[in-house]
Amino acid sequence: MKVHYDLTSLPQFKDAIVTMGAFDGVHKGHQQIIQRMKLLAQQVEGETIIITFHPHPRKVISSVPGEIKQLSNIKERIQLLEAAGIDHLVIINFDYKFSNLSAAEYIEDFLYQYFKPNTVIVGYDHHFGKGRNGDIELLKTMGARLHFKVEEINEQLVQNEIISSTLIRNYISEHEIKKANDLLGYAYCFEGFVVRGNQLGRTIGYPTANLHINDEEKLIPANGVYAVKVKGDCTNHAIVEGMMNIGIRPTVDGQKKVIEVHIFNFDQDIYEQYITVLVYEFIRGEVKFDGLDALKNQLHQDKITATTILAKYDAKLD
Repeated sequence: MKVHYDLTSLPQFKDAIVTMGAFDGVHKGHQQIIQRMKLLAQQVEGETIIITFHPHPRKVISSVPGEIKQLSNIKERIQLLEAAGIDHLVIINFDYKFSNLSAAEYIEDFLYQYFKPNTVIVGYDHHFGKGRNGDIELLKTMGARLHFKVEEINEQLVQNEIISSTLIRNYISEHEIKKANDLLGYAYCFEGFVVRGNQLGRTIGYPTANLHINDEEKLIPANGVYAVKVKGDCTNHAIVEGMMNIGIRPTVDGQKKVIEVHIFNFDQDIYEQYITVLVYEFIRGEVKFDGLDALKNQLHQDKITATTILAKYDAKLD
């Protein structure tokens, strides 16, 4: 997959099959669009092109941009779309000037001028342009004049729910990780930098990697204990099992929020390295225990629970 950041240096695309959107999470709904794009491109011997935006449009046009949390940052989005087999990814710097393009200008001065599409594919209820005034009907009307076809992909349903990035974000924020993963089609993940903690876990037999999250816009699951897998340079990119706690550790100090991962059967020094945590299922909420012995006993039970949960998953979800 070729990644393009500059509109002025784009190649001349051949029978471009184009879609556009934030593609946050590249979930099963997005994946349905991608599969249709690849099929059409094969039929006309054309190229698949996804146009996405950075920063997220809601960060630019929202009245409370600091509240925007994303399922995937731009680095993760690139990785997910490359894995999906897209030919070209065009990343648009979404600023106020771009956000003020009218729907007609968006189609003619942006979409048509730079991509000369064979076909434009949009998801269910897709809107675009200033005030989100553009819709499928305008695309079809202008497509007929500019000689490109338009297709709309129906909403994708999983267990009678319409897949959307918003729904997935809500699930992750409400401990419903398994439901979120079902809609994503893979285990939700995030990257963290391993920093030194108070090393209390070592004293009770459960050393943890304490994580600092550099990406302030990345959505982190709600407080609690989770069954996870870990990959990264520390493990030579192998996937290892573990459990994660997110919260204030009420039994210990109950003040500072931490993200800590106990990796099973692992004793390497991984300080100051990045690891990726794949989150599979929620185990339990935070509890204040009556001393470290009670906490240790609960951690033993959590490890059994996490091991049982992770045994259900194979490498396909990783």
